[in-house]
Amino acid sequence: MIFSKQTCLALMSMGALLLSTMPSANAAGVAARGGDVFDAQCAECHSVKANKNKKGPSLFAVIGRKAGTVPDVVYSDALKASGIVWTPDKIEAYLANPKGVVPGGKMKFDGKLSVQESTDLLAFLATLH
Repeated sequence: MIFSKQTCLALMSMGALLLSTMPSANAAGVAARGGDVFDAQCAECHSVKANKNKKGPSLFAVIGRKAGTVPDVVYSDALKASGIVWTPDKIEAYLANPKGVVPGGKMKFDGKLSVQESTDLLAFLATLH
């Protein structure tokens, strides 16, 4: 089938419009990749199971939770006094610089995630409820 130049231009314009309105795989995190990030970076100290703490608190249903409130976890005074509620933005900031967000905190993580890893990890944490 042969299309006119005008038809080809119209089809290319429609294709470009469709592509520009589709969500990018990188714009939002991918929970499955975030699970891999969790396993590699977080699982030594944190669990994703409800009521199962390790060195640090379980991250089950962490989004929306007030920092320093999981029973039977020994938190730093700095984190307990921080008043933080774990929103995605606050988690992202904390992951990038734990000691900067909570000076005097005990988190051992040094804040070395790429933007994509952080985004994927947040997508994964959002699935835990």
